[in-house]
Amino acid sequence: MTTEQVRVSPEWLTLREPADAAARAPELVSEVRSHLSTDGRVAVHDLGSGTGSMARWLAAQLPGPQHWVMYDRDEELLAHAAAHPPPAAADGAPVTVGVRRRDITRLAPEETAGAHLVTASALLDMMTAEELDRLIATCAGAGCPVLIALTVTGDVDLTPVDPSDQTIADAFNAHQRRATGGRRLLGPDAIDAAVDGFTRLGLEVLCRPSPWQLGPEEAALTSEWLMGWLAAACEQHPELGAVAPSYARRRMAEAAEGRLSVTVHHQDLLARPI
Repeated sequence: MTTEQVRVSPEWLTLREPADAAARAPELVSEVRSHLSTDGRVAVHDLGSGTGSMARWLAAQLPGPQHWVMYDRDEELLAHAAAHPPPAAADGAPVTVGVRRRDITRLAPEETAGAHLVTASALLDMMTAEELDRLIATCAGAGCPVLIALTVTGDVDLTPVDPSDQTIADAFNAHQRRATGGRRLLGPDAIDAAVDGFTRLGLEVLCRPSPWQLGPEEAALTSEWLMGWLAAACEQHPELGAVAPSYARRRMAEAAEGRLSVTVHHQDLLARPI
């Protein structure tokens, strides 16, 4: 991405990896498999790869030898991805990994030449409309299926319900759409913008829900997500500082006691040439 964006820590990505894997839509993987040839090595380009969690999840569901090219702006995350590649393809075939440090919104067309599949995960909501348009053009130019997972929709369900939930959710979504460093982020509007963008370029688009389902077994992730969610809401609307401490105490106690469950809604998208 760009240097103006907040760095995502490898610890956070590691913490969320199991929940991401459980949430992504398996039916879109079935669609991907139907488009991939089993003759020769499959080249997969992973945009904004982070620590490589998308590859570790998807490579094991695709047959045949694969080579993953991972793009990210963060050298530490790329080093982690290279050091923890997928063990093997679905049929035991080898999977190799290469990394490229890049601003993924400004890739040259030749970068993705020869790709059989382009992927990304938990990415689009952090982009501006202009950045997303450039990314879509790059993906469509590759002439292959594009699988983009875990784009937030802005909808969150917490159980038990608290009277402050919706106010905090609205503030968080406003923060996701904020203007920062001369950039206005798409936040929850990104998935609709992506569908429109790929459709305009003549690709067929399929979307499926991919919600995080966080219960007692995910208490550590729930607590980390909750505090980040609340902090962003308070940054957007500082007046929430009057209710935030008591809200956090209630919710953290519920999480610790195994009584809090959270559904964070996302959408997965598959765009493919017609």
